[in-house]
Amino acid sequence: MKLRFRIQYHTVWGEDVRVIFQEDESHPLPLSTRDGSQWQGSCDYSPSDTEQIILYRYGIFRDDVCIRKELGAIPHAVYQGNAQQHQYLIEDCWRDLPAENYRYSSAFNDGYVSASPNRLSNNVGSCVTFRALCPGLRPQGLELGIIGSCNALGNWEYCRPIRMREAAPNVWQLTLDASTLKSPFEYKFVAIDEKTGAVKEWETRPNRLFQIRSLQRGETYLPAEAEVFFNRPPYRIAGTAIPVFSLRSEGSCGVGDFGDLKKLITWAIETGQQAVQILPINDTTMTGTWMDSYPYNAISIYALHPMYIDLRQLPMLKDEQEMKAFERQRITLNALSQVDYEKVNQLKRKYLHDIFLQKETTIVTTPQFKEFLQKNEEWLLPYAAFCCLRDQNGTADFRQWGKDSVYQAERVREMANPESPYHTEITFYYFLQYLLHIQLLDACTYGRNHGVIVKGDIPIGISRNSVEAWVEPYYFNMNGQAGAPPDAFSVNGQNWGMPTYNWQVMEKDGYRWWQRRFRKMAEYFTAYRIDHILGFFRIWEIPYHAVHGLLGQFVPSLPMTQEEIQSFGLEFDKESMTRPYINDTLIDTLFGENGHEIRHTFLRRMHNGRYAFRPEFNTQRKIQAYFAGKTDEASTDIREKLYSLISDVLFIADRDDPNKYHPRIAVQNAPAFLHLSAKEQQAFNRLYDHYYYQRHNEFWYHEAMKKLPVLLQATSMLVCGEDLGMVPGCVPWVMNQLQILSLEIQRMPKNPGREFGKLENYPYLSVCTIGTHDMTTLRGWWKEDPATTNRFYHDELHYWGKTPEEVPGWLCEEIIRRHLQCPSMLCILAWQDWTSMDETLRNPDINAERINIPANPRHYWRWRMHITLEKLMSLTDFNQHIHQMIVDSGRAEEKKK
Repeated sequence: MKLRFRIQYHTVWGEDVRVIFQEDESHPLPLSTRDGSQWQGSCDYSPSDTEQIILYRYGIFRDDVCIRKELGAIPHAVYQGNAQQHQYLIEDCWRDLPAENYRYSSAFNDGYVSASPNRLSNNVGSCVTFRALCPGLRPQGLELGIIGSCNALGNWEYCRPIRMREAAPNVWQLTLDASTLKSPFEYKFVAIDEKTGAVKEWETRPNRLFQIRSLQRGETYLPAEAEVFFNRPPYRIAGTAIPVFSLRSEGSCGVGDFGDLKKLITWAIETGQQAVQILPINDTTMTGTWMDSYPYNAISIYALHPMYIDLRQLPMLKDEQEMKAFERQRITLNALSQVDYEKVNQLKRKYLHDIFLQKETTIVTTPQFKEFLQKNEEWLLPYAAFCCLRDQNGTADFRQWGKDSVYQAERVREMANPESPYHTEITFYYFLQYLLHIQLLDACTYGRNHGVIVKGDIPIGISRNSVEAWVEPYYFNMNGQAGAPPDAFSVNGQNWGMPTYNWQVMEKDGYRWWQRRFRKMAEYFTAYRIDHILGFFRIWEIPYHAVHGLLGQFVPSLPMTQEEIQSFGLEFDKESMTRPYINDTLIDTLFGENGHEIRHTFLRRMHNGRYAFRPEFNTQRKIQAYFAGKTDEASTDIREKLYSLISDVLFIADRDDPNKYHPRIAVQNAPAFLHLSAKEQQAFNRLYDHYYYQRHNEFWYHEAMKKLPVLLQATSMLVCGEDLGMVPGCVPWVMNQLQILSLEIQRMPKNPGREFGKLENYPYLSVCTIGTHDMTTLRGWWKEDPATTNRFYHDELHYWGKTPEEVPGWLCEEIIRRHLQCPSMLCILAWQDWTSMDETLRNPDINAERINIPANPRHYWRWRMHITLEKLMSLTDFNQHIHQMIVDSGRAEEKKK
């Protein structure tokens, strides 16, 4: 069949418009133009036997390189009509994201049932196919229809609309015999009752006008897709954020599981909440110790952590004594106030292994298990092999695995062979992931069916000792460490220890690695949080020889030449500005009576009276190695001060071009800066402000726009970005353009001129919260800094009198009410903050409620709810009170009596 495209798009000299078919993106169809605005072209298209729909986007090309492509998860679509229709005349308009794109996400659309496009008899000479985008009808029991001024469209009679078919989620289509449509005519789209066909609502816009020349036999005309809007109030919903491991029920095994997640969703339903947000749930098992409790350092971006399996959904052990022993240990662990990560995982793993031996033959032979294995084999087989080799070698550091240190696909396939000694263990890891899959899917499906968004979390980084680093090392830069620049929570920056991404390699295959990752998430979740979304603009990369984050540089970035530095009025001296500034005065000030020992052990005197580190101690890693095992206070103090000396430089050489430089982050309080003259300091600050706040905005905008649109098109999940920290000015540009929800926290305002954010000014496309898992709870923050709390109490809340030392329950409720009333689409609060309203319910120990301390890289992630979910569900008055608060804020409806 022949496809003829026509689109209006104003280009500049050197650009052309092409049609990019989803079936074959490598061969786009070039269009032609006479005026640079009206583009058209045609091609013969031979669909595959199974293809019923042709999906495509428009792209702008310069020198055969696509420089811009339509955004959004919904491509243009042409549905094959009758067999006699051999030519399609397609009228289009450029479409980035639909207005109110969030309404098209799976968070607010569920229950789509594929409907084949309507077919006309083969003797119809020519056709007109209407295409429309309209979200959110099915959940309300509605369908889209057309009604108009001609007889074929009901002559405006409200009882005679023509029903359209939802051929893809939110994409509606209707093909009519062109001879029955007397052009020109007017029409509107209407929402109709899916059972009775009666019109329930009309478009509020002016009538649409249809006018076209006569069609030849065998032609189908497709006017431009319409975006249809009805008078729908914006979604505003409330929810709870809590890690799965923190959930507690009477039957759990010392840690939260996917069965508990389902119970939490039930509590959300009962209280009028429509969102549950969790932390990453991927497998982090590396050492078998509590160090594996860090949920953002997974060994696989796909595999789920076995500790989240709900053992209650499995059979009991056949050995009665073993079962009784297990139950005693379970009760003991479940009574603990915090997660004992090591004992919990040891106990659950033993139980799971015993169940596997009992049920292996009956489970792994089922059609459901085989289907799961076939669908997930690409990642599941390498993961299972990785786990086996980790267990065998006693380490997840695959560089120590000898002949297996380099991934070999054939070797891994041999390990999975039924005759292989690894086969049983490989199958055991398949078994665990299968259980996790069906249990998480069950919990999330339960949420979908009850209108609750289950929101996942996608970490920005991967572990350097992970399956992905082993299997796909070309995607990563192992010489760098991802982290974050200094902020109020970490004065030395954060070093996550994870490798950074090789974006140039990822770009070559269309970011396939990321697309697969997002699609796996979409199997379960209808919304997700992109952890540290700033990493898609640029990542703070720290050299592997550094421990702190101060010696990092943004990647990618635009380093400065010596000439550029000097153009700001600062005379550049490589010798003094790229090496630590150390003199006798500084040594004596820092180390006091230990100064002589420091000089003798770590330093050597230079010709200019300054000191340099000896080669054996000239990096923070070398200093770290020297102090390994020395945990006394004096040794720790000296080590940290030596770290600070090594970081005391004005400029850092670029990782790729040593003749270009980056100003060191947050250097203004360091001796290297303070020893400069006042004029030099002013010049450096001008350079610094230009570099960090102006130089990269356009550059980083284009970097993000290379990646994020591709990734967002991979799924229909609702996208939220954690845009905290040192936020470049271009970040809001991108997030607004792509309609990504921002994160708004009152104590971390986006406006640098304000101490506290104004809740009433929050954008609609945002997630409002009181604090994240990296921050203190509301009660903890209240006690952190009395001066800050005092200003908040009087200037923001406008109360008189003495500020309470501890925030009372009534005041917590007042703060929560204000957050619920803000314009943000989502108001998702930490579970600890919800319970802070009730002084008889909340945890008496404020400090015990904190989940993570980001300044501590070895934090033990072990916080648990201090009451059970069963107890929570029984608190009728408290739960009704939350529900009423949410109703009062307009984020839920009154319960029907």
